[in-house]
Amino acid sequence: MTDQERAMTGATIWLTGLPSAGKTTLAHELAGRLRGEGHRVEVLDGDEIREFLSAGLGFSREDRHTNVQRIGFVAELLASNGVKALVPVIAPYADSREAVRGRHRAEGTTYLEVHVATPLDVCSERDVKGLYAKQAAGEISGLTGVDDPYEVPESPDLRIASHTQTVQESAAALHALLTERGVA
Repeated sequence: MTDQERAMTGATIWLTGLPSAGKTTLAHELAGRLRGEGHRVEVLDGDEIREFLSAGLGFSREDRHTNVQRIGFVAELLASNGVKALVPVIAPYADSREAVRGRHRAEGTTYLEVHVATPLDVCSERDVKGLYAKQAAGEISGLTGVDDPYEVPESPDLRIASHTQTVQESAAALHALLTERGVA
Protein backbone atom coordinates (compact mmCIF):
# COMPACT_ATOMS: atom_id res chain seq x y z
CA MET A 1 0.00 0.00 0.00
CA THR A 2 1.38 3.42 -0.93
CA ASP A 3 1.59 6.33 1.50
CA GLN A 4 -1.20 8.05 -0.43
CA GLU A 5 -3.44 4.97 -0.16
CA ARG A 6 -2.79 4.76 3.60
CA ALA A 7 -3.63 8.45 3.95
CA MET A 8 -7.00 7.78 2.32
CA THR A 9 -7.75 4.69 4.43
CA GLY A 10 -10.37 5.38 7.07
CA ALA A 11 -10.46 3.90 10.54
CA THR A 12 -12.07 4.46 13.89
CA ILE A 13 -9.68 4.76 16.79
CA TRP A 14 -11.77 4.51 19.97
CA LEU A 15 -10.01 5.80 23.09
CA THR A 16 -11.77 4.60 26.22
CA GLY A 17 -10.88 5.26 29.84
CA LEU A 18 -11.91 7.03 33.02
CA PRO A 19 -12.74 10.75 33.15
CA SER A 20 -9.49 12.79 33.05
CA ALA A 21 -7.48 9.78 31.85
CA GLY A 22 -6.00 11.79 28.97
CA LYS A 23 -8.14 10.48 26.10
CA THR A 24 -8.89 13.82 24.46
CA THR A 25 -5.36 15.16 24.93
CA LEU A 26 -3.98 12.03 23.28
CA ALA A 27 -6.54 12.22 20.45
CA HIS A 28 -5.58 15.81 19.62
CA GLU A 29 -1.86 15.01 19.75
CA LEU A 30 -2.33 12.09 17.36
CA ALA A 31 -4.66 14.13 15.13
CA GLY A 32 -1.99 16.78 14.64
CA ARG A 33 0.58 14.16 13.73
CA LEU A 34 -1.75 12.40 11.28
CA ARG A 35 -2.83 15.66 9.64
CA GLY A 36 0.84 16.54 9.20
CA GLU A 37 1.21 13.30 7.24
CA GLY A 38 -1.72 14.17 4.96
CA HIS A 39 -4.46 12.10 6.63
CA ARG A 40 -8.05 13.29 6.90
CA VAL A 41 -8.84 13.29 10.63
CA GLU A 42 -11.81 14.14 12.84
CA VAL A 43 -11.86 14.08 16.63
CA LEU A 44 -15.30 13.13 17.95
CA ASP A 45 -14.99 14.49 21.47
CA GLY A 46 -17.45 12.92 23.90
CA ASP A 47 -18.32 16.24 25.57
CA GLU A 48 -19.08 17.94 22.25
CA ILE A 49 -21.15 14.96 21.06
CA ARG A 50 -23.18 15.06 24.29
CA GLU A 51 -23.88 18.74 23.73
CA PHE A 52 -24.92 18.53 20.09
CA LEU A 53 -25.78 14.99 19.00
CA SER A 54 -26.91 13.49 22.29
CA ALA A 55 -28.45 16.50 23.98
CA GLY A 56 -31.22 15.38 26.29
CA LEU A 57 -29.64 12.07 27.18
CA GLY A 58 -28.85 11.46 30.82
CA PHE A 59 -26.32 9.15 32.40
CA SER A 60 -28.39 6.02 32.97
CA ARG A 61 -26.94 2.82 31.56
CA GLU A 62 -29.48 2.96 28.72
CA ASP A 63 -28.69 6.59 27.88
CA ARG A 64 -24.95 5.96 28.00
CA HIS A 65 -25.42 3.01 25.64
CA THR A 66 -27.48 5.15 23.25
CA ASN A 67 -24.82 7.88 23.33
CA VAL A 68 -22.05 5.39 22.51
CA GLN A 69 -24.08 3.88 19.66
CA ARG A 70 -24.70 7.32 18.14
CA ILE A 71 -21.02 8.16 18.31
CA GLY A 72 -20.15 4.75 16.88
CA PHE A 73 -22.51 5.33 13.95
CA VAL A 74 -20.94 8.70 13.11
CA ALA A 75 -17.41 7.31 13.54
CA GLU A 76 -18.11 4.39 11.20
CA LEU A 77 -19.66 6.73 8.64
CA LEU A 78 -16.57 8.94 8.69
CA ALA A 79 -14.17 5.98 8.65
CA SER A 80 -15.97 4.33 5.73
CA ASN A 81 -15.38 7.56 3.81
CA GLY A 82 -11.62 7.68 4.31
CA VAL A 83 -11.41 9.65 7.55
CA LYS A 84 -9.46 8.67 10.66
CA ALA A 85 -12.13 9.13 13.34
CA LEU A 86 -10.47 9.58 16.73
CA VAL A 87 -13.05 8.98 19.44
CA PRO A 88 -12.04 9.97 23.00
CA VAL A 89 -15.13 8.78 24.87
CA ILE A 90 -15.43 7.10 28.27
CA ALA A 91 -17.80 4.40 26.94
CA PRO A 92 -17.90 2.61 30.31
CA TYR A 93 -19.70 -0.58 29.28
CA ALA A 94 -18.05 -3.45 27.41
CA ASP A 95 -21.27 -4.43 25.61
CA SER A 96 -21.66 -0.90 24.20
CA ARG A 97 -18.10 -0.89 22.91
CA GLU A 98 -18.55 -4.37 21.46
CA ALA A 99 -21.70 -3.24 19.63
CA VAL A 100 -19.71 -0.42 18.01
CA ARG A 101 -16.95 -2.87 17.07
CA GLY A 102 -19.63 -5.15 15.58
CA ARG A 103 -21.06 -2.31 13.47
CA HIS A 104 -17.60 -1.64 12.07
CA ARG A 105 -16.96 -5.33 11.43
CA ALA A 106 -20.28 -5.65 9.59
CA GLU A 107 -19.38 -2.69 7.38
CA GLY A 108 -15.79 -3.86 6.82
CA THR A 109 -14.39 -0.74 8.49
CA THR A 110 -11.25 -0.75 10.63
CA TYR A 111 -11.93 -0.29 14.34
CA LEU A 112 -9.19 -0.10 16.95
CA GLU A 113 -9.92 0.06 20.66
CA VAL A 114 -7.37 1.83 22.83
CA HIS A 115 -7.63 1.71 26.60
CA VAL A 116 -6.12 4.81 28.16
CA ALA A 117 -5.35 3.03 31.42
CA THR A 118 -4.82 5.82 33.91
CA PRO A 119 -5.36 4.90 37.58
CA LEU A 120 -8.31 6.47 39.38
CA ASP A 121 -6.09 8.38 41.82
CA VAL A 122 -4.18 10.01 38.93
CA CYS A 123 -7.44 10.91 37.15
CA SER A 124 -8.75 12.39 40.39
CA GLU A 125 -5.60 14.51 40.76
CA ARG A 126 -5.90 15.75 37.17
CA ASP A 127 -9.67 16.36 37.56
CA VAL A 128 -9.77 18.34 34.32
CA LYS A 129 -13.51 19.11 34.61
CA GLY A 130 -13.80 19.17 38.39
CA LEU A 131 -15.97 16.05 38.37
CA TYR A 132 -14.11 14.17 41.08
CA ALA A 133 -14.27 17.20 43.39
CA LYS A 134 -18.01 17.58 42.72
CA GLN A 135 -18.58 13.89 43.43
CA ALA A 136 -16.55 14.06 46.64
CA ALA A 137 -18.59 17.09 47.72
CA GLY A 138 -21.85 15.23 47.05
CA GLU A 139 -22.83 17.58 44.22
CA ILE A 140 -23.01 14.81 41.62
CA SER A 141 -23.38 11.06 41.59
CA GLY A 142 -22.92 8.42 38.93
CA LEU A 143 -19.29 9.32 38.24
CA THR A 144 -17.74 6.60 36.12
CA GLY A 145 -15.11 4.67 38.03
CA VAL A 146 -16.19 6.07 41.41
CA ASP A 147 -19.86 5.36 42.05
CA ASP A 148 -20.77 4.08 38.59
CA PRO A 149 -19.00 1.17 36.89
CA TYR A 150 -16.25 1.30 34.32
CA GLU A 151 -15.70 -2.05 32.64
CA VAL A 152 -12.02 -2.22 31.73
CA PRO A 153 -11.46 -3.59 28.22
CA GLU A 154 -10.23 -7.18 28.47
CA SER A 155 -8.26 -7.21 25.22
CA PRO A 156 -7.98 -3.80 23.61
CA ASP A 157 -5.84 -3.36 20.51
CA LEU A 158 -3.57 -1.17 22.66
CA ARG A 159 -3.38 -0.28 26.33
CA ILE A 160 -1.66 3.03 27.11
CA ALA A 161 -0.52 3.89 30.63
CA SER A 162 -0.66 7.64 30.07
CA HIS A 163 0.55 8.38 33.58
CA THR A 164 3.92 6.73 32.91
CA GLN A 165 4.82 8.50 29.67
CA THR A 166 4.47 11.85 27.93
CA VAL A 167 1.57 12.65 25.63
CA GLN A 168 4.02 12.53 22.72
CA GLU A 169 5.21 9.05 23.75
CA SER A 170 1.60 7.85 24.05
CA ALA A 171 0.77 9.30 20.62
CA ALA A 172 3.87 7.63 19.15
CA ALA A 173 2.78 4.25 20.55
CA LEU A 174 -0.67 4.72 19.07
CA HIS A 175 0.77 5.87 15.74
CA ALA A 176 2.94 2.72 15.70
CA LEU A 177 -0.22 0.61 16.10
CA LEU A 178 -1.87 2.43 13.18
CA THR A 179 1.22 1.87 11.07
CA GLU A 180 1.31 -1.81 12.02
CA ARG A 181 -2.37 -2.15 11.03
CA GLY A 182 -1.80 -0.36 7.71
CA VAL A 183 -3.88 2.75 8.36
CA ALA A 184 -1.07 5.29 8.98
